[in-house]
Amino acid sequence: MTGGRPGSGTGPGTGGAGIRATARVEARADGRGGTALPVLDGDGPLALRRTRSTGHAARVTLVGAMSGPLGGDHLTVEAAAHQGAALHIASAAATLALPGQTEATARYDVRLTVADGAELHWMPEQLISVCGSDLRVTTRAELAPGARLVLREEQVLGRTGEAPGRLTSRLTVRRAGQLLLDQELSCGPGAPGGWDGPAVLAGHRAVGQLVVVRPEYDRTKPQPAPLGEWSALTPLAGPGVLVTTVAPDALLVRKALDEALRHLG
Repeated sequence: MTGGRPGSGTGPGTGGAGIRATARVEARADGRGGTALPVLDGDGPLALRRTRSTGHAARVTLVGAMSGPLGGDHLTVEAAAHQGAALHIASAAATLALPGQTEATARYDVRLTVADGAELHWMPEQLISVCGSDLRVTTRAELAPGARLVLREEQVLGRTGEAPGRLTSRLTVRRAGQLLLDQELSCGPGAPGGWDGPAVLAGHRAVGQLVVVRPEYDRTKPQPAPLGEWSALTPLAGPGVLVTTVAPDALLVRKALDEALRHLG
């Protein structure tokens, strides 16, 4: 997210150590073959805008109204697609995790809920871990048995020619209460040893994940395989697949994940 930040983080919606802000969106079938958005609300650095939609899906863009997250901030995005709805969420620009006036860790929580017969696409731009920052990201998706999910996350460790900040990212996906995926990656200063070694990032500075959950994968789903030079596909213990990409830069990660999504159809 980009943009200026007024004040010192001590006004409404803040807790003294940083800004507290929540964005909420709910999508419901409108009864005419489309999707309505009865809830579309954001505050602080989180602004939501409905964008032009084609077909059944409602499209929403997350716009950064201020810089951040900074140290001590706690930002939350909550999105729910109810039965029969289709919701696609993107962001207008990359999110920069920045150092703040406090050494407290910043937090960015994403909570996704998808009902039977609904679909949700969570496709934000990259998260860039700036030198000196400390951010913990948690993304949790709760899916009904007949839900569809396409989730893409991309992390970039440092700006060009810059060392990364501390970044911990945890991604959890459950379907009908059963765990499909629970993984965590911690990088940068103070992270457990080995994160930059050959078994994890191998010196690269960009990483991405693509999770696709579809009910038809209960019957048949793609088999484990390398996808090009930078990616690998892994079936999950349920009707989903995970594509993991590690590459030298963000452009290669995005290209690889786009190709993986086309491969999955």
